[in-house]
Order: sequence, then structure tokens, then C-alpha cells
Amino acid sequence: MCGVFGYVTNRDEALGPILVEAARRLTYRGYDSVGAATFRDGAIDLRKDVGKVDAVAERHGLREMRGSRGIAQLRWATFGEPSQVNAQPHLDSSGRMCGAHNGNVVNNVELMAEFAAEGMTVRSQNDGESCVHAVERYVRRGEAPIDAIRHAYDDLEGDYAFVIGQAADDRLYAFKKGSGLVVGIGDGFTCVSSDLPSILPLTRRVVRLRDGEIVTLWADRVEVRSVADGSLVDRPVEQVTESMDAAQKGGYPHFMAKEIHEQPQVARELLHLLDASADLAPMLERLRDARNLYFIACGTSYHAAMLGSVYLAQLAGRVAIPVLAPQFIAQYAPAVGPGDVGVFVSQSGETKDVLNALEAAERRGMASFGLANVVGSALTRATSLCLPLGCGFEISVPATKTFTNQVIAFLYLAYRLAGRDTAALARVPELMEATIESVAGQVEALAAALADRDDLYCLGYGATYPIALEGALKLKEVTYAHCEGMLSTEFKHGPLSAVSAGYPIIFAAGPDDVPLIISGINEVKVRGARTITIAQEDARLRANGDDLVVLPSADPQVSALLAVIPLQLLAYHISVRRGFDPDFPRNLSKTLTVD
Repeated sequence: MCGVFGYVTNRDEALGPILVEAARRLTYRGYDSVGAATFRDGAIDLRKDVGKVDAVAERHGLREMRGSRGIAQLRWATFGEPSQVNAQPHLDSSGRMCGAHNGNVVNNVELMAEFAAEGMTVRSQNDGESCVHAVERYVRRGEAPIDAIRHAYDDLEGDYAFVIGQAADDRLYAFKKGSGLVVGIGDGFTCVSSDLPSILPLTRRVVRLRDGEIVTLWADRVEVRSVADGSLVDRPVEQVTESMDAAQKGGYPHFMAKEIHEQPQVARELLHLLDASADLAPMLERLRDARNLYFIACGTSYHAAMLGSVYLAQLAGRVAIPVLAPQFIAQYAPAVGPGDVGVFVSQSGETKDVLNALEAAERRGMASFGLANVVGSALTRATSLCLPLGCGFEISVPATKTFTNQVIAFLYLAYRLAGRDTAALARVPELMEATIESVAGQVEALAAALADRDDLYCLGYGATYPIALEGALKLKEVTYAHCEGMLSTEFKHGPLSAVSAGYPIIFAAGPDDVPLIISGINEVKVRGARTITIAQEDARLRANGDDLVVLPSADPQVSALLAVIPLQLLAYHISVRRGFDPDFPRNLSKTLTVD
């Protein structure tokens, strides 16, 4: 995830301060590089670099840029490492057209080869440049800009929004396919952005674009057309009343809530990225041939690794050992060798414990691969092959969308190792959306009932055991209550003594594990516990338990993934009811760079 902003006026003016401020208001989305381009007197002034907005602005004089049109972009690396050449915006071959995007063009590698073969000047590895050349391809063939964009839209696969302009023109064009794009209409100018925060200081009159639409921006008007046939679209202008803070959070009261609701979209984007990843095939080959296979991680990422190991066993018949990174050094590193493979998992790619384990593994010659959200991080640089998570920036300290995308990445690997068609996973984001919508009211009511409890348990079995651990961790992180995650069958081996009247115990149940979970429910219910079960609809669970939070019907592996969503929401709502800020829980940091 990154951010793009475009601005159009009818006079030559100091656009630099406008572009820099717009970029600064998009920094909450996360980024590694910054760039700006202005159009003036038939020429394009392009300045960009790696670094923070203010540092790049100072280094390259962004605030001094002038023109009648401008584009600013913040980049979060997915295709191509963070570098000046990969920073956006990008020029076409002739330097007469310039554009920038937000999102991921998943057939980027194939397109770059095509463009080079067609004689275009390819300067970077970045998919934003692919967007520019995709339009250039059809402009070279004599097509008008709108028609060139319509054809480019069909060539560009993935989820993205794109802004482009020509040096000898008086307008900008933007089009949307999956990623956000909002148009602003002001007095003597128009603008377009990935998100409202960069628009609201300028105007509160906006037009919201939909997928498959192109907008042309002049200084005094905008025009929306359909990509499908080029026809005009009548879209009303809205008056925005949101505050800046609310706009950054997408209208949600906290980033944690926003990021929970973003999970279906980033899951879609991840599936596209995995389909297109050049690292996937060689990684799968090494995983198949490995003597021993290890999934190495910490915290939330370790829970994803645990679930990944269940997936590989259940679907592909392959043993993978999930292990906490520090324990890997003591327990496994002395015995590993060149025939073994480790997948090192980290949201930030900078987790010190994971990097220490990676160093220990490489000293023994073990093949080391990565799964990380931040391209260009230490983990992505240190591993020979690395799959991206494609979540964009996760502001809230408790991991939500990075966890579910880690799980989906492991599920995807398990499908491929099992010879299954990963097209079946395209339904997962829809099921995640359905889960969020269907459980919302019931989870809020449960949060009200549980908000004063300082002790509870979260139990699971098989694929839902790691989900129980993750749900318990979320409750601990943001509510400060003690919640212990545990294998449901272990509860009778000691913790059962803690049960008293009204004691809350949450069960996450897979569709194949209902009889076993019913035993656990009755084991605690006869001792006075209040039982809450997260599972697919089942008359047996309703008959035996107190509360049933119903998940959509899915296979056991996907059902386990869906079960984490009510637990995330429950933790969030209890935290808010207890008066805490779920985005920034005390004592915790997003990236752990100490031992």
C-alpha cells in the first residue's frame, strides 16, 4: 500500500508546497520513498528519492517545484527494492508523459519484458512504471488518451489506482481497479488522491470513483467515463463532513477496527501477488525436496506458522516444524544442514529474534526463505527467496491483517504442494467479508458481557488451536486481561480447577472437530462456566453450549482462518469498553529490534 495525489490548476503556480503537504497527509499509509512531478511549459520536472517526506523534500527541493499540474507519490515497495530509480512517479520512454500508482500490478515482470521488446525505455523494476508504459504502448499506436487508458486497463492485472499526465496537455487522467481513488473539486483546481486526508485541507467537495472508471481532471471540471465502453458516467458531487482524524481511519474510530475490516481486500491482493511471484516456483521446489522443514517466527507470526504447519500436514502430507525463533537456535540449529529448509516469518522483516535465528541457520548451510510484509527489510534482503504479504502499512500495534495474510500465504503454499488449484482460494476474501458482517452485532454484545472479566480461556483443537492462541494474545494485548490460549484437550490436565460460576471459556471449533469440542464444552459447563463457541452452524453446538458465534460454511482449513475474525473484534470491543486505546497498548512496540 502507498499513496498517490494529483493536482490540476489553470495557471503556473508554486505546486511544491501543495504536493509535499498532500504527501505528508498520506504518510500514515506507510512508505519507503517519495517523489513529485510537475508539468510546466511543455516540460516535466521529476524529483524523487528514498526516505521520509521532509528529508526528500529538503534534499531535492520539492517545495520549490512549479507548474500547472502535479503528481506526488509515496511508495511502499513490492516490485523492486526501495531505491531512487524504483521510486515514483515514472516517465515514459520519451520523457513526455509521467504517472504514478498505488497498489500492485501483479503481471509487472511479464509486462516489463514486453515493453523492452517493443523498444520502450524501461528504467526500473517498479510496477508503477509498467502503468506508464501500458498507456504509452497505445499512445504510440495513435490512440487518444482515453482509449489508450482503456486498453492499458485491460493489460494491467492486479489491484491499483493510477494517475498520469502528458507534458503538452492541460489535464490529468486517473483510473481505478481495486485500490481507493477520490476526486476533489475546488475553486480553480481539481485533485485526485488515494485517500481523503490529502484532499480535505483543499476542498470538501468530492467524487468517489468506482472500479472500472476513468476520470479526466481539468482545472474547472472533471469527467468520469467507463473503461468498458468509454461512455460518460454521471456521478454526483458529495460534501464531506468527516474530520481529518476520521478520514485517516476511513471513518473507523481506531486503526485496529479499520485494519480488521481491510483484511478481505488485502487478502485479494495477496492472492494476486502470489500468483505472479517469481520466487514462488523455486521456493516450492525446495520445500518439496527438503529433508526437514521449519517455520520460524515469533508472537503472532508464530501462530500463523503453527497453522501453516497444520495446513501442510492436512493438505500436502508434509511435516513442517513450527518453532519460536529463539528456541530454534537452542533446539534445532545445531542439527540442521544444507538439506533442510527454513521459512522465516516476520511482519516487519526486522524482528531481531527472527534475524538471529536466520543467522544461526545460515551458519549451518540451511536454505533460508522469507515471508514478510516490508520489502527491503532486513529479512527480505537476507533471504534468497521471499514472498510478500502485501498488507501495506499496519498502524495499530496488534497485528490483524498481517496475521491473516500470513495464514493465507501458508494455505496457498499447502495447496500448491498438494497439487490443488489455488483458484479455489479466490472465495476466501468473500467469506472474510461475510464473517465480519454477520458476527459484528453478536460480538459487540459479548464484549459488553465480558468487559469486566480479568481472566478467561480460549481453546481450540487441530487447525483452530493456533487460532485460540492468537485470539488469546489479542485479548491480552489490548484488554490487559489474562486470557490463556490452550489446546482444548489439555484443559482437563490442570486448568479445569480455575473454573467457577460464570467463568468465560471461548472455543474455536472446526467443522470436523465438533464431537471433541462438545466434550470440552460439557466438561466446563457442568462446573459453571459460560461457554462461547466460534464455529459453523451446528445444532449439536447450540444444544450443548451457551453462545454460538456462527461462521460461514467453509472447508476446515478456511474455517479456522475465519474463526480469528470474531476474536479480533471481541478483543477490540472489550478494549474500547475498558477505556483503553487498542491501537497503542502499553509496553508494546510494533517492531521488536532487541533480544
